[in-house]
Amino acid sequence: MTSKPTGITSPSEQVALRHHLTGNPGATAATAHRAFEMRFTSTPRGARLARRLVAVRLDAWGVPYGTDAHDALVLIAAELTANAVVHGHVPGRDFHLRLDLHADARSTTTRVEVTDTRAERVPPRPGAVAAASGVTESGRGLLLVAGLATRWDWHPRCDGPGKTVWAVYEVEHAARLNRLADEAESEGSGGTVSHEEMSVLLHADQS
Repeated sequence: MTSKPTGITSPSEQVALRHHLTGNPGATAATAHRAFEMRFTSTPRGARLARRLVAVRLDAWGVPYGTDAHDALVLIAAELTANAVVHGHVPGRDFHLRLDLHADARSTTTRVEVTDTRAERVPPRPGAVAAASGVTESGRGLLLVAGLATRWDWHPRCDGPGKTVWAVYEVEHAARLNRLADEAESEGSGGTVSHEEMSVLLHADQS
Protein backbone atom coordinates (compact mmCIF):
# COMPACT_ATOMS: atom_id res chain seq x y z
CA MET A 1 0.00 0.00 0.00
CA THR A 2 1.31 3.42 -0.87
CA SER A 3 1.67 5.65 2.14
CA LYS A 4 0.60 9.23 2.51
CA PRO A 5 -2.14 10.56 4.79
CA THR A 6 -5.68 11.24 3.61
CA GLY A 7 -7.69 9.56 0.89
CA ILE A 8 -10.94 9.69 -1.07
CA THR A 9 -13.56 7.07 -0.42
CA SER A 10 -17.03 8.65 -0.38
CA PRO A 11 -19.09 9.49 -3.50
CA SER A 12 -18.87 13.20 -2.70
CA GLU A 13 -15.08 12.98 -2.53
CA GLN A 14 -15.06 11.17 -5.87
CA VAL A 15 -17.05 14.04 -7.35
CA ALA A 16 -14.51 16.45 -5.90
CA LEU A 17 -11.74 14.44 -7.55
CA ARG A 18 -13.49 14.68 -10.90
CA HIS A 19 -13.97 18.42 -10.47
CA HIS A 20 -10.30 18.82 -9.55
CA LEU A 21 -9.23 16.99 -12.68
CA THR A 22 -11.56 18.85 -15.03
CA GLY A 23 -10.68 22.15 -13.41
CA ASN A 24 -14.28 23.39 -13.49
CA PRO A 25 -16.59 22.17 -10.70
CA GLY A 26 -19.69 23.64 -12.38
CA ALA A 27 -19.23 22.09 -15.80
CA THR A 28 -20.38 18.47 -15.81
CA ALA A 29 -19.44 18.03 -19.47
CA ALA A 30 -15.86 19.17 -18.97
CA THR A 31 -13.05 16.78 -19.73
CA ALA A 32 -9.39 16.70 -18.85
CA HIS A 33 -6.44 14.71 -20.07
CA ARG A 34 -3.08 14.22 -18.38
CA ALA A 35 -0.14 12.28 -19.80
CA PHE A 36 3.33 11.32 -18.65
CA GLU A 37 5.93 9.20 -20.43
CA MET A 38 9.56 8.38 -19.85
CA ARG A 39 12.25 5.83 -20.67
CA PHE A 40 13.92 3.88 -17.87
CA THR A 41 16.90 1.56 -17.73
CA SER A 42 15.84 -2.08 -17.97
CA THR A 43 17.00 -2.83 -14.43
CA PRO A 44 15.31 -3.36 -11.06
CA ARG A 45 16.38 0.17 -10.16
CA GLY A 46 14.70 1.51 -13.30
CA ALA A 47 11.50 -0.37 -12.44
CA ARG A 48 11.50 1.05 -8.89
CA LEU A 49 12.01 4.58 -10.20
CA ALA A 50 9.15 4.15 -12.69
CA ARG A 51 6.83 2.94 -9.91
CA ARG A 52 7.72 5.91 -7.68
CA LEU A 53 7.20 8.43 -10.47
CA VAL A 54 3.81 6.90 -11.26
CA ALA A 55 2.85 7.28 -7.59
CA VAL A 56 3.96 10.93 -7.50
CA ARG A 57 2.29 11.77 -10.80
CA LEU A 58 -1.05 10.22 -9.81
CA ASP A 59 -1.07 12.17 -6.55
CA ALA A 60 -0.35 15.39 -8.45
CA TRP A 61 -3.20 14.63 -10.84
CA GLY A 62 -5.74 14.23 -8.04
CA VAL A 63 -5.59 10.48 -7.34
CA PRO A 64 -4.16 10.75 -3.81
CA TYR A 65 -1.83 8.49 -1.87
CA GLY A 66 -3.70 6.06 0.35
CA THR A 67 -6.73 5.59 -1.93
CA ASP A 68 -7.71 2.28 -3.48
CA ALA A 69 -7.29 3.75 -6.96
CA HIS A 70 -3.79 5.02 -6.26
CA ASP A 71 -2.68 1.75 -4.67
CA ALA A 72 -4.12 -0.33 -7.52
CA LEU A 73 -2.54 1.78 -10.26
CA VAL A 74 0.88 1.83 -8.60
CA LEU A 75 0.72 -1.94 -8.17
CA ILE A 76 -0.27 -2.38 -11.83
CA ALA A 77 2.66 -0.19 -12.89
CA ALA A 78 5.00 -2.13 -10.59
CA GLU A 79 3.99 -5.49 -12.07
CA LEU A 80 4.21 -4.31 -15.69
CA THR A 81 7.60 -2.66 -15.24
CA ALA A 82 8.96 -5.66 -13.33
CA ASN A 83 7.87 -7.95 -16.16
CA ALA A 84 9.53 -5.65 -18.69
CA VAL A 85 12.80 -5.90 -16.77
CA VAL A 86 12.67 -9.65 -16.11
CA HIS A 87 11.10 -10.93 -19.33
CA GLY A 88 11.60 -8.10 -21.82
CA HIS A 89 15.17 -7.15 -21.06
CA VAL A 90 17.54 -6.57 -23.98
CA PRO A 91 21.09 -5.50 -23.03
CA GLY A 92 21.59 -1.81 -23.67
CA ARG A 93 17.89 -1.13 -24.32
CA ASP A 94 15.51 0.80 -22.07
CA PHE A 95 11.83 0.18 -21.43
CA HIS A 96 9.27 2.91 -21.98
CA LEU A 97 6.39 3.80 -19.65
CA ARG A 98 3.39 5.93 -20.50
CA LEU A 99 0.67 7.00 -18.07
CA ASP A 100 -2.56 8.59 -19.33
CA LEU A 101 -5.47 9.91 -17.30
CA HIS A 102 -8.78 11.02 -18.81
CA ALA A 103 -11.53 12.54 -16.67
CA ASP A 104 -15.04 13.53 -17.71
CA ALA A 105 -18.40 13.95 -16.04
CA ARG A 106 -18.91 10.21 -15.51
CA SER A 107 -15.56 8.58 -14.88
CA THR A 108 -11.84 8.93 -14.45
CA THR A 109 -9.91 6.42 -16.55
CA THR A 110 -6.19 5.77 -16.25
CA ARG A 111 -4.10 3.74 -18.71
CA VAL A 112 -0.65 2.34 -17.95
CA GLU A 113 1.52 1.22 -20.88
CA VAL A 114 4.93 -0.43 -20.64
CA THR A 115 6.93 -1.13 -23.81
CA ASP A 116 10.05 -3.28 -24.05
CA THR A 117 12.22 -4.26 -27.02
CA ARG A 118 12.18 -8.06 -26.73
CA ALA A 119 9.94 -9.56 -29.41
CA GLU A 120 10.43 -13.29 -28.92
CA ARG A 121 9.00 -13.43 -25.38
CA VAL A 122 5.38 -12.36 -25.25
CA PRO A 123 2.82 -12.66 -22.44
CA PRO A 124 -0.32 -14.78 -22.73
CA ARG A 125 -3.57 -13.14 -23.71
CA PRO A 126 -5.97 -12.11 -20.90
CA GLY A 127 -8.24 -15.11 -21.42
CA ALA A 128 -5.33 -17.52 -21.16
CA VAL A 129 -4.13 -15.95 -17.93
CA ALA A 130 -7.59 -16.08 -16.37
CA ALA A 131 -8.06 -19.74 -17.35
CA ALA A 132 -4.64 -20.95 -16.19
CA SER A 133 -4.81 -23.29 -13.19
CA GLY A 134 -1.07 -23.52 -12.54
CA VAL A 135 0.68 -20.27 -13.27
CA THR A 136 4.35 -19.42 -13.37
CA GLU A 137 5.93 -16.66 -11.33
CA SER A 138 5.43 -14.20 -14.22
CA GLY A 139 1.85 -15.41 -14.66
CA ARG A 140 1.03 -14.54 -11.06
CA GLY A 141 1.97 -10.93 -11.78
CA LEU A 142 -0.38 -10.83 -14.74
CA LEU A 143 -3.12 -12.46 -12.67
CA LEU A 144 -2.72 -9.61 -10.21
CA VAL A 145 -2.94 -7.06 -13.04
CA ALA A 146 -6.04 -8.83 -14.39
CA GLY A 147 -7.65 -8.71 -10.94
CA LEU A 148 -6.98 -5.00 -10.47
CA ALA A 149 -7.47 -3.58 -13.96
CA THR A 150 -10.76 -2.93 -15.71
CA ARG A 151 -9.15 -4.48 -18.80
CA TRP A 152 -5.65 -5.25 -20.07
CA ASP A 153 -3.88 -6.76 -23.08
CA TRP A 154 -0.73 -6.39 -25.17
CA HIS A 155 0.22 -5.66 -28.78
CA PRO A 156 3.42 -5.68 -30.83
CA ARG A 157 5.49 -2.53 -30.59
CA CYS A 158 4.59 -0.28 -33.52
CA ASP A 159 7.99 1.36 -34.09
CA GLY A 160 10.36 -1.57 -33.79
CA PRO A 161 10.85 -5.00 -32.20
CA GLY A 162 9.18 -5.62 -28.88
CA LYS A 163 5.75 -5.30 -27.35
CA THR A 164 3.54 -3.00 -25.32
CA VAL A 165 1.57 -4.33 -22.35
CA TRP A 166 -1.23 -2.04 -21.22
CA ALA A 167 -3.84 -1.92 -18.48
CA VAL A 168 -6.82 0.38 -17.97
CA TYR A 169 -8.28 1.25 -14.57
CA GLU A 170 -11.55 3.17 -14.23
CA VAL A 171 -11.36 5.14 -10.99
CA GLU A 172 -14.98 6.26 -10.77
CA HIS A 173 -16.35 2.91 -11.94
CA ALA A 174 -14.45 1.10 -9.19
CA ALA A 175 -15.64 3.56 -6.56
CA ARG A 176 -19.25 3.19 -7.74
CA LEU A 177 -19.09 -0.61 -7.53
CA ASN A 178 -17.76 -0.39 -3.97
CA ARG A 179 -20.50 2.06 -3.01
CA LEU A 180 -23.24 -0.08 -4.56
CA ALA A 181 -21.96 -3.17 -2.77
CA ASP A 182 -21.99 -1.27 0.54
CA GLU A 183 -25.56 -0.10 -0.12
CA ALA A 184 -26.68 -3.62 -0.95
CA GLU A 185 -25.15 -4.94 2.26
CA SER A 186 -26.81 -2.22 4.36
CA GLU A 187 -30.17 -3.12 2.83
CA GLY A 188 -29.96 -6.66 4.16
CA SER A 189 -28.45 -8.71 1.35
CA GLY A 190 -25.75 -10.01 3.69
CA GLY A 191 -23.05 -8.60 1.48
CA THR A 192 -23.62 -11.22 -1.24
CA VAL A 193 -24.56 -9.59 -4.54
CA SER A 194 -24.90 -11.59 -7.75
CA HIS A 195 -23.71 -10.33 -11.12
CA GLU A 196 -27.35 -9.85 -12.17
CA GLU A 197 -28.14 -7.82 -9.05
CA MET A 198 -25.01 -5.72 -9.53
CA SER A 199 -26.01 -5.01 -13.14
CA VAL A 200 -29.43 -3.83 -11.97
CA LEU A 201 -27.83 -1.61 -9.30
CA LEU A 202 -25.39 -0.13 -11.81
CA HIS A 203 -28.21 0.57 -14.27
CA ALA A 204 -30.24 2.30 -11.57
CA ASP A 205 -27.24 4.31 -10.44
CA GLN A 206 -26.54 5.53 -14.00
CA SER A 207 -30.13 6.43 -14.88
